[in-house]
Amino acid sequence: MNKLININGQLMDFDRPRVMGILNVTPDSFYADSRSQSADEVAHRVHQILDEGGDIIDIGAYSSRPFAEHITPDEEISRLRWALDIVRREAEDAVLSVDTFRSDVAKMCVEEYDVAIINDISGGEMDKQMFATIAELQVPYILMHMKGTPQDMQVSPTYEHLMKEVLYYFSKKMAQLRDLGVNDIIIDPGFGFGKTVDDNYLMLEHLEDFQLFEVPLLVGVSRKSMIYKVLGGAPETALNGTTALNTVALMKGADILRVHDVREAKEVISIVEKLKR
Repeated sequence: MNKLININGQLMDFDRPRVMGILNVTPDSFYADSRSQSADEVAHRVHQILDEGGDIIDIGAYSSRPFAEHITPDEEISRLRWALDIVRREAEDAVLSVDTFRSDVAKMCVEEYDVAIINDISGGEMDKQMFATIAELQVPYILMHMKGTPQDMQVSPTYEHLMKEVLYYFSKKMAQLRDLGVNDIIIDPGFGFGKTVDDNYLMLEHLEDFQLFEVPLLVGVSRKSMIYKVLGGAPETALNGTTALNTVALMKGADILRVHDVREAKEVISIVEKLKR
């Protein structure tokens, strides 16, 4: 299956999986070492992602960790303008994604900073104008599954049948986007977003099921609690577990790995690609 997305007029293929490096400009992201709070830290992180082989830089200014503080649109825009000015100065041609659920924030980032992809944790649920805005902007859209909001998603999440509910969610949302004329969709099952540890592993076990949508599949498990709640430790000690789960995800069809550790993700891709030959 030949999956393609349009990035600023150029086609990006997934003949080989891609790596999305995380750039957090939040003071409270769950993995402390990922927070970039000064101009030098942002610049360093941009070059680190690109030098280690990252294909996309995903910039987040609103922490989506469980029970995160809800910040205002003005605060999110202020953080993003500050960060994007630095990123564009350091890497004028880098492929950028912005992690936001707000349509006005998405519009600003695309129109003013040539951001190529919008990564929406809420699938349009937290801003009903998002789908129409994406259709207007005509940029690739990462459609993620989340039950609830970051403030309440981990308060006893329950499903009658996890996979049926998640697959139905994507089927319904993709139909809505297609009806609006959105052509470039990437799906993200939303590991850790309104799901128990067991839910996350069940979803990983059945990851091949998402191939039925015939669009690129993004997997983001980097240093998450589904790893260190099994192994012990904390995000800081979860790199080995991240590598293990990324390997499984690639074997089951992941097209994009969203990670904190780009070099290690690129190495996993090289090993799995060698194995598949």
